Amino acid sequence: MTPSMRVKAIGLLLFGVLILSASSCSRSPQRPAIAAQIAKTYGLDSFDQIDALRYTFNAQFPGVNLARSWEWQPKTGQVSYEGKDKDGKPVKATYVRSQLDSQAAYVKEDVDPGFVNDQYWLLFALHVYWDTSADVQDKGTQPLPLGGGSAKLVSVKYPSDGGYTPGDTWDLYLGNDSRVAQLFYHRGGSKKPSAVIATWEGYKNAGPLLISTEHRGTADGQPLRIFFSNVAAKLKGSDTWVDAK
Repeated sequence: MTPSMRVKAIGLLLFGVLILSASSCSRSPQRPAIAAQIAKTYGLDSFDQIDALRYTFNAQFPGVNLARSWEWQPKTGQVSYEGKDKDGKPVKATYVRSQLDSQAAYVKEDVDPGFVNDQYWLLFALHVYWDTSADVQDKGTQPLPLGGGSAKLVSVKYPSDGGYTPGDTWDLYLGNDSRVAQLFYHRGGSKKPSAVIATWEGYKNAGPLLISTEHRGTADGQPLRIFFSNVAAKLKGSDTWVDAK
């Protein structure tokens, strides 16, 4: 990946995410009923059974073909990463997120922002409940942004300060099964892309978690595909990976 492609990829992929902390992955009190409904559909009540998650985030966009592989231990905050640097050379890193300040600059500036972005794409339905700073509103039945038809619109808006790109809004369009069918992302700041529309497809179960592994749509009108491969979970007390299927 050339330096210009790297800048483009970072600009493309940091989609309105807040800094993750250990407390952000706990059950949050006093959340709207619709937030709990969505999160429970995706495995909220069983998340404490997850000792580790493994996944590869893949993104295809004009000029960008990106793959980043992760192993994450939610209870300890340990992250292991495999990918490539700006020159296309293989890179590996393992760190604990609570000790991020002690890490090398490339971990703080490149690896961890990538982790946050990719983890949000994997588990955003749970963050609707976990992220207490987000304003979650049920806006009733609205036309779908892609194709015809309509669905329940749940808008998730982040505050105007804090996080990598504050003020972002994630509009989720739910099917009758409370699964997300489509997403319309609106960036709060001036970075690009300013708007992303994508499907949520390819549903699989990784242990007790429901995961959408396929997202197709557009980013500022350009074709976009984001998909997950090699998704698996380690459950409490086990050293065996359970592949998503």
